[in-house]
Amino acid sequence: MLTLIFWISLLLLLYIYLGYPLVAYVLGRAERRVHRDDDYQPSVTILIAAYNEARDIEATLRNKQALVYPADKLEILVISDESDDGTDAIVGALAQDSPFNIRLFRQSPRQGKTAGLNRLVPEARGDIIAFSDANSQWDAMAVARLVRNFADEQVGYVTGKMVYVNEAGHLVGDGCSAYMKYENALRVQETRIGSIVGVDGGIDAMRKSLYQPLRADQLPDFVQPLKVVEQGYRVVYEPEALLKEEALEDSASEFSMRVRVTLRALWALKDMSQLLNPLRFGVFAWQLLSHKLLRYLAFVPQILLTITALLLADRGGIYGLCLLGLVAIYLCAWLGRKRERDGRHLPFYLAAPYYLMLLNLACYRATRSFVRGEKKVIWNPRKG
Repeated sequence: MLTLIFWISLLLLLYIYLGYPLVAYVLGRAERRVHRDDDYQPSVTILIAAYNEARDIEATLRNKQALVYPADKLEILVISDESDDGTDAIVGALAQDSPFNIRLFRQSPRQGKTAGLNRLVPEARGDIIAFSDANSQWDAMAVARLVRNFADEQVGYVTGKMVYVNEAGHLVGDGCSAYMKYENALRVQETRIGSIVGVDGGIDAMRKSLYQPLRADQLPDFVQPLKVVEQGYRVVYEPEALLKEEALEDSASEFSMRVRVTLRALWALKDMSQLLNPLRFGVFAWQLLSHKLLRYLAFVPQILLTITALLLADRGGIYGLCLLGLVAIYLCAWLGRKRERDGRHLPFYLAAPYYLMLLNLACYRATRSFVRGEKKVIWNPRKG
């Protein structure tokens, strides 16, 4: 029995991190092209939900004002979720001399991002609605790059590429960047297959006609794309629509964010579990299972593999080698944590294992909260 658990756990981990990307690459060779048109310029409404974002909201709005897109086809709607730090006044002042329309709405009492977006969408005049975080810095051509994909009538949702801007020496910045490179490579292949499974949230766009109001506890960055797939449209990746965002500088903040996002994603998977039915949704059901559900639960085979490798190590061979490999990974993660506390620069071989362990521990905490029935609705601004 120990041997069986060992091999199942090992093969499952190899499949989650290597096998699925490899199969996705093979399937992606039979490419389903997105018919992009650089001259396609529909009307666009950018939606921003903000809570106490006085530090970042001005820079974010000025960044959007610099977008290269026809001003008569662009507007921004900001909803302040009962901010009390001057966010509303900053937005109001910038709206006075904006080259295009900026409108401010206030949500009180505080209800969270999803409720705020539900309120904004009916007010949007654009055929395409785009989603920006209150601290998101877009490339000047981001909107044009996003919307060109909607020239393809089968495309319902588009996500851009997040590029983390981090100072040298910050562990989470390095590890997070490597993680995003891995995710973005996967999104390229998933787009070729048909639809991607995960989006960034800070630089997304969708057809307004496909938007469906969500419950306040649902994660819009995760559920809304799934609802687009459910309606028979594609969710695709646009690597030339760039979002520059600072990575969190301390692992505690990154960890808390990952726990929150994973918890809401698990509830989203429960709500949208019908998409896991391969008889109805074919390859996408396999993608959702492999890329999301199994990834969130990867801590289970990791724990089982560690325990069984420890108990079987005296047999030598593959069991001993596996134990040595696990010890090396855990040691690198521990050294990464230690060096981070000392404020020292971390090389990739320490940053990557540490960030992987941070992700899996966050998934464990989120799963534990999910089993207990806990939910998170409201958020706080990221602290750099």
